[in-house]
Amino acid sequence: MKKRIIFLLVCFITVLNSSATGIPTNTVTAKGAWCWFADPRAISYQNESGTINCTYIGYIDVQGNIKATQINHRTNTKEEVLVRSWFQPDDHDNPTFLVLPDERIMIFYSRHTDEACFYYRISQKPGDITTLGREVRLKTADNTTYPSPFILSDDPDHIYLCWRGIKWHPTMARLTMPDKDDNVRFDWGPFQMLESQKGRSGVRPYAKYMSNGKDKIYLAYTTTHPDNQSVNYIYFNYVDINTRELKDIKGRKLETVGSGTLHQVEATPEYKKAYPDAVVENSPSRNWLWEISVTDEQKPVIAMVRISENKDSHDYYHVRWTGKEWQKTFLANAGGHFHQTPDIEKCYSAGMAIDKANPNVMYGSVPVDGKHGKVYELKKFTVSPKGKLTATEQLTFDSPKNNVRPFVISHKNSQLRMAWMYGDYYDWIVSSSRPEGYPTAIRTNMEIPAENPKSLSMNLTLLMKPGVIIEMADWAYGITEEEFPRPYIRIKDKEYISTNVLGTSDGWKTQRRGTNGRWYSPVKLETFQLTITYADGELRTYINGLQDQFVEVRAR
Repeated sequence: MKKRIIFLLVCFITVLNSSATGIPTNTVTAKGAWCWFADPRAISYQNESGTINCTYIGYIDVQGNIKATQINHRTNTKEEVLVRSWFQPDDHDNPTFLVLPDERIMIFYSRHTDEACFYYRISQKPGDITTLGREVRLKTADNTTYPSPFILSDDPDHIYLCWRGIKWHPTMARLTMPDKDDNVRFDWGPFQMLESQKGRSGVRPYAKYMSNGKDKIYLAYTTTHPDNQSVNYIYFNYVDINTRELKDIKGRKLETVGSGTLHQVEATPEYKKAYPDAVVENSPSRNWLWEISVTDEQKPVIAMVRISENKDSHDYYHVRWTGKEWQKTFLANAGGHFHQTPDIEKCYSAGMAIDKANPNVMYGSVPVDGKHGKVYELKKFTVSPKGKLTATEQLTFDSPKNNVRPFVISHKNSQLRMAWMYGDYYDWIVSSSRPEGYPTAIRTNMEIPAENPKSLSMNLTLLMKPGVIIEMADWAYGITEEEFPRPYIRIKDKEYISTNVLGTSDGWKTQRRGTNGRWYSPVKLETFQLTITYADGELRTYINGLQDQFVEVRAR
């Protein structure tokens, strides 16, 4: 009996020590950020044959570089790819990912509500974003933000895209699959999905989307931005892609998307009475949402925050549909806004995420007193089916800077894969008001392998000089002679010009804050580090450590 007591005591101490250590913390990139409405901002994909097992994480840095890291779990290698340089330096512009039926990876991105188009690039090889093809511009009639793409098994020959578009409202369309030249087109839509507070100017519903993978796209959304309205409802609907009907959670038809008649949403008791099963939250708060889960379609889950009238107090909630009502479980107070600038964006909570494998679990960023003072740390919250908070566990400890905007990456096994922003944060856009912008890193609990070894590599530091820089027997490398110079690879008589300008978006640092639709001239690089590799018939180039171009070539 005495031995048993001692053994139990040792186990108890071991558990305590284990929980106090938290999760591993590794840096994906030193420069990267994201907003929380364009998703999936990261995915894991593993095919049945075992040839692909990768995680892809996308972000944007303060110099306007849209980037993505590919972690290949099969080969234990990592590559950071420059998806697009000289973009609007705004964290709303983070890229999102879609795995196509042929297993190639499609990456969407767009500016923050000041350009009527999307951009995308598609990997040339299945599962490998280090082989991205050309950039394609997909024109729209209205400005765009927050692309969220889906492929559904009831319509496997199309892509469904949701975003904030027409009149700043939730918008959706259907796209054709990429043709042989990687072009897609709209073949249904775009259509506004609903209308909030008809006739009122400046209304901006914020929506989160998720599909069941088969026939439905679910969305939770607000009446408007919580800054603009002290009572901000949250709603939950879905679109049946077979009938194109927008319905409430009990299946009541609200409208047919694209019919010309829009369902009218109002943050009023009258609307709540008329559509009780469309309203998730109608408390007198500046409510906002962070994520939704339909892992269990019968009991979807929402990560929600209630923000006080003065915006100084943010409360996190786990919200679950029980089949009869929305069950709300208080998780923690998250303080006020997390960032360093006191006079803007006071509704910016530090962030929440739902566990993709178990929606009873949420992760949140909350202020904690540590050896560096009060810093935002990550915590895990577990909620019982009856809506009781059963466990709270701190995951990061004594961090010098804030850990914010966590995101759980989807995965097939029980191993947690999570990423989050780490560091200081001053504004969502770079401007003369706050030129620092969002100088955060992206961190993860995953093990980060070493950089992919660069076989037969050539490393040079070069001056920005147009024309041919390197000329070999079979190929040449140079810089275009144009206003905004870009690198190119020439193989025999064919030129492969990079998507990426050899410059940064530092010009935004001298301009007024805002999304005015302008492109400020790139600040050209005076010098840059060039790495060229050749292996197995593949030529790759790297600009300042980021992979830029990929070309298949055969040596003589």
